[in-house]
Amino acid sequence: MFARTLTAALLGAATMILATLPAGAQTQYPLRLQNCGVDLTISHAPDSVVSVGQAATEILYSLGLADKVQGTAVWFSEVLPEYREVNASIERLADNDPSFESVVAKKPGLVTVQYEWHIGPQGIVATREQFADVGIPTYVLPADCWNKDNSSGSDGTRNAMFQMESVHAGVLELAQIFDVPERGEALVADLKAREAAAVENARSLNLKDASAVFWFSSAEMDIDPYVAGRKGPPAYMMEKLGLKNVIESDEEWPTVSWETIARANPSVIVIARMDRRRFEADDYERKLEFLKSDPVTSQMEAVRNDRIVVLDAHSMDPSIRNVSALETLAGALPAFNLE
Repeated sequence: MFARTLTAALLGAATMILATLPAGAQTQYPLRLQNCGVDLTISHAPDSVVSVGQAATEILYSLGLADKVQGTAVWFSEVLPEYREVNASIERLADNDPSFESVVAKKPGLVTVQYEWHIGPQGIVATREQFADVGIPTYVLPADCWNKDNSSGSDGTRNAMFQMESVHAGVLELAQIFDVPERGEALVADLKAREAAAVENARSLNLKDASAVFWFSSAEMDIDPYVAGRKGPPAYMMEKLGLKNVIESDEEWPTVSWETIARANPSVIVIARMDRRRFEADDYERKLEFLKSDPVTSQMEAVRNDRIVVLDAHSMDPSIRNVSALETLAGALPAFNLE
């Protein structure tokens, strides 16, 4: 894990600088950024990039930079439908973690990374220093290190509630790096407008006592599940929509027993749908079967009343898909007749 964390103040300052640039202003190189505790200097707009992480890949596509992408890795779900054709033409280096050699072989001008632990001091792909030694700069999406300690737990621990501004910062900074700032500004404006509309729709329900739990997966079907902690993107969604998170851990994805969850009796259960099959519980249909057949989970209010929402797994991690998840969840709540 990469021990150093980026403070909210540093990221806020970087975002403020980007926000104050004139609309459509060209990037001035060399561009200097503070990226997850590392001083990053970009001498010119990269002519190519390898993206290690679906969140970073889809931001690049959304910025119209697919022609720069030489390879991708770390996928949970199908790519966004509008990018299916272009994505099929780009080499997938690995479904999960790529090798250092496979990334370097592409000779990219930049490597973008979704999770800090891929290129931290114990990086499972390589360290940032190893990439620098071969002349390749690396950029980590700020959402994975803003107010987050990645040295503790397998997925890190949040020091403060996730904010969508950290996703926006990644969009704006990547747009600056590739000298397409106006595209970044347009994408962020769209994300903000959609989020505001989803939140308004849910808030009109005036929920007071409703609660929820987000189930990502489980190492084995009948053991403690990986559920969303109280400060990550799912917790942010719940807070915005007026739902109480029944999980109190600051870990990003702690394991919590079903007995503990059943005692909390959440009003709504949100489960992840993904293409990955590392664990049996990655299959959302197996999740549904388990919830309805297990002696403990089958007695939960949300299961008995079929208050279960299926969300794209990737939308539960920091990404531009968080807004789609908010929209889906907000759209499902009215039919549940919650209070």
